[in-house]
Amino acid sequence: MAKVTPINVRQALVDCFYAAHCADTELVQDENLSRAYCLSLVKKVFLEQNVDFENPTKEGILKVVSALAEFSKSFRSQDVIAKHQQEIMSLVEQI
Repeated sequence: MAKVTPINVRQALVDCFYAAHCADTELVQDENLSRAYCLSLVKKVFLEQNVDFENPTKEGILKVVSALAEFSKSFRSQDVIAKHQQEIMSLVEQI
């Protein structure tokens, strides 16, 4: 098994956010555009949390995961949020 790094977890976080907010909905028309939109939202949260997107730390990722979960509460079910949050947290624990 490959070593889990903060960069791997950051990418998984972006992928999970895309899955929860675009891929799991009926709204996806253009996958590339949707992925770019989700990436920009995640990058914005990294910036708001003062976490370096290009070189995140474990602690920084934890802040971003929490902020994204809070952000998502207004338009995603708690089950979807919890599922994706658990997936990311299991990776964070391996850093």
